[in-house]
Amino acid sequence: MKRLLAITLCSLALWGTPFWAKEAQAAEEYPAKPIFLIIPIEAGSDGDIITRPLAEKAAGILGKPIVVVNKPGAGSSIGYREIYGAKPDGYTIGMATITIVTNKISGLLSVDYHDFTLMGTFYRMYADLFASTKTKNPFKTAQEVMAYAKANPGSLKVATSSVGSSLWIGTMAFMSGTGIDLNVIPSAGGGGYAITQAAGGHTDLAVTHMASAKPQIDAGNLRFLAVIGDERDPSYPEVPTLKELGYNVGWESFGTILGPPKMPQYAVDKLRNAFRMAATDPQYHKFLVSKFANPFYIPHDKIIPYAEERGKTVRDIMNKAGVLKEK
Repeated sequence: MKRLLAITLCSLALWGTPFWAKEAQAAEEYPAKPIFLIIPIEAGSDGDIITRPLAEKAAGILGKPIVVVNKPGAGSSIGYREIYGAKPDGYTIGMATITIVTNKISGLLSVDYHDFTLMGTFYRMYADLFASTKTKNPFKTAQEVMAYAKANPGSLKVATSSVGSSLWIGTMAFMSGTGIDLNVIPSAGGGGYAITQAAGGHTDLAVTHMASAKPQIDAGNLRFLAVIGDERDPSYPEVPTLKELGYNVGWESFGTILGPPKMPQYAVDKLRNAFRMAATDPQYHKFLVSKFANPFYIPHDKIIPYAEERGKTVRDIMNKAGVLKEK
């Protein structure tokens, strides 16, 4: 018996701490070091500006720093690939926008929201319709745009972001839902290009986000005509949504926190809780409103049904436009 006990003790010494003991210790200590959060868009962009304060709040709850790393490029697919391929130990996570839905459909990625560890959403941002004040048709209302476009199909120019991007999808949804035909001028970049085009009088209209458009509205170069979404902008309560004008059309981007697949459950639970608390914090909500974004938290188990609805719209639009590349 003593010999058997000695052999057992020697075996334990050779093999070290059992796996279950290491796992329990890691769960108790997590997070034991800084967490890296990959943002797949440019520093200073709307989504980047909105995510950083959320990360700070979550870091305060977790008790360890969250280090933001921007990995933009290829419609966010570069950043998504890095998140997906990261070591699943809870120390590398990321944020995603509507491109986590559109990228697979447009052929940029072979994975989508089904393939990541989902934490929870934290904002949504509607597409908005703006008119240039520098053209021969300085429209004052969305109704004027509809009337002119129906009488003169294809004559009005509308600037937006690159083909397949969120704002391009919003522009196509706007045309489809209202039954008008516009001359769409996509850019190689984001919504800032659309603002420049319309503010300079190079296009009649622009579909982009309010955060980018606000300086040009204040300068008198753009006029805010309608929200392509479900809610009016609190800063412009007099401006209607297209749905209020009788058109069943809307489009929105959103932000969510996610991680690579196969993360340990102890890390997932702590991260989900921290980001839930951060995303529902009243002070963070005030910050979002100041940046023309809408507070929007849904938990991890509600994200897939929500994303599926967005995906139906995207597939239909891309199929009609001949750019559907999903495999």
